[in-house]
Amino acid sequence: MKKALFVTAALLCGTVCGPLASALTIEKVVSPSGIEAWLVEDHKNPIIATDFSFGAGSATDPNGKEGLASMVAGLLDEGAGDLDAQAFQGKLEDLAVGMTFSADADNFGGRLKTLTDNRDEAFRLLHLALTKARFDADAVARVRGQMQVGLQQEEQDPQAIAGRAFAAAIFPNHPYGRPNTEASLKAISDADLKGWAGGHLSRDRLVVSVVGDITPQQLGALLDATFADLPAKAGLAPIAEAQVPAKGSLKIIRRPIPQSVVEFGEPGIKRDDPDWYTAYVMNYILGGGSFSSHLMTEVRVKRGLAYGAYTGLEPYRHGAVVAGDVATRNDKVAESLKVVKEELGKMGKADVTPTELASAKTYLNGAFPLQMDSTTAIAALLSVVQRDHLGIDYFDRRSALIDKVTAADVRRVSGKLLDPDKLTVVIVGDPKGMAE
Repeated sequence: MKKALFVTAALLCGTVCGPLASALTIEKVVSPSGIEAWLVEDHKNPIIATDFSFGAGSATDPNGKEGLASMVAGLLDEGAGDLDAQAFQGKLEDLAVGMTFSADADNFGGRLKTLTDNRDEAFRLLHLALTKARFDADAVARVRGQMQVGLQQEEQDPQAIAGRAFAAAIFPNHPYGRPNTEASLKAISDADLKGWAGGHLSRDRLVVSVVGDITPQQLGALLDATFADLPAKAGLAPIAEAQVPAKGSLKIIRRPIPQSVVEFGEPGIKRDDPDWYTAYVMNYILGGGSFSSHLMTEVRVKRGLAYGAYTGLEPYRHGAVVAGDVATRNDKVAESLKVVKEELGKMGKADVTPTELASAKTYLNGAFPLQMDSTTAIAALLSVVQRDHLGIDYFDRRSALIDKVTAADVRRVSGKLLDPDKLTVVIVGDPKGMAE
């Protein structure tokens, strides 16, 4: 599932309460040139973790050049400025600096982790990577080859095949549904790589979170030194809203394997929808991972059809899906899918029990602080809050938003979101007695 990370914060300074996050103070830092970051100071250890992202991901890849954003992510630390790939990586290793980049459908992100003593040089290297990446021919060939090998491996993985086919089916004629291919990777030129980096990594799309041994004053200067040279704005074409199919469909990709992989979904709910927290609680009760969820109880415990069946909310920036999966023996696929559809239909027709509702709230509130078990994890979560525009007071509000969800709310939102007749279903395997 795409997103399950939700964080909280307090305006300019506030407190987060939890077993691993007591007295966590969050400050908003604005650099002299106006670059903003959220900071959690922690001087107990000489470590600084930075998480940053730009609101432009693989959905901006041109038709026929899918994989461009991901290839850029693989190349930014493969040489920059006067340092070729070996020299750049050697610097990172000598300084014990961790630097990574990644791209998902909606965002291009990066992480930097460094010892305090090496702070200035670490951020200098990050500045070089973002503004003066080399894209040398040997590095481009190596990263392209790695990505092509990855695609070849995915072609042997039923779960990966199902995931790619499901994305294409649930997001038809939309960038979210276009997979990377060996042909699209071959079509990407050096000019494409340089143009993507120069045209997408802009200050107006930047989100920065920092946790560790650094003061607001020190961070303000580093923000300018690292990011001020980036373009002020990115002139990107708007991305259309995805039209998730509202009519049910079934696609079977036949493979001679003993167990089929099933992915299913239908139109979902965006993160800024007023009913989000109700849907969040509803999903946990339905199939959000607990062994007491409806799907686990009916599919696994009562019938022994599969090891598990799961659902999740996937709120993309330009579309949303309620999605799920189950894997089972070929002769049990039809029955498993029938049970899944029955449970989806039941959620909107009867109230969940008080015990179910209370248990879901207890888990969702109690497990949340466990995500904050390191400086890197906290920085990443703070970035999610910023990207989703949840507000810097979110830590103070999150528990109450979940606690106020009622059984009637769950029934109402389930009836609105869950319709077994609208499911888009993709099966990879050899399901018995089933046809498209």
